[in-house]
Amino acid sequence: MEINILNYEPKYSQSFYELNIEWLKTFFYVEPYDEEVLSNPSKYITDKGGHIFLAELDDQIIGTVALMPTQVNSVFELTKMAVSPKHRGFKIGQKLMQHCLNYSKSNGLNSLILYSSRKLENAIYIYKKYGFIEIPVEENCPYKRCNIKMELLF
Repeated sequence: MEINILNYEPKYSQSFYELNIEWLKTFFYVEPYDEEVLSNPSKYITDKGGHIFLAELDDQIIGTVALMPTQVNSVFELTKMAVSPKHRGFKIGQKLMQHCLNYSKSNGLNSLILYSSRKLENAIYIYKKYGFIEIPVEENCPYKRCNIKMELLF
């Protein structure tokens, strides 16, 4: 399986939206903040200096991930990771994760943070495998479903 990792272009906005909405509906629900960011990825992510990467297989977008800037300089949030249902289990999420880590290191970021839910045991396992450690979740966390925050220092 030849997976290509692509940089976001506006022509991929619908794939970015659909993959993430499907994932949220499968595991949780779509929060207003999700809907706003997913409907406006340029406004909330790329126009602010963030990045979206997409996994492509046979000219089809099958996965997404984003690095969204935070209020702290050189700290980005790893977010909006989703893989199409029929492509889950093939380590595509890990390929996207590795791409984000390589990109972050080569661009001098200090750390990545992520917000998740303990319900996602496999995801938490993978985050720990890549070196993320648990840190306290702030009171004003943007996601209601969040009950774990993790950080990876470079």
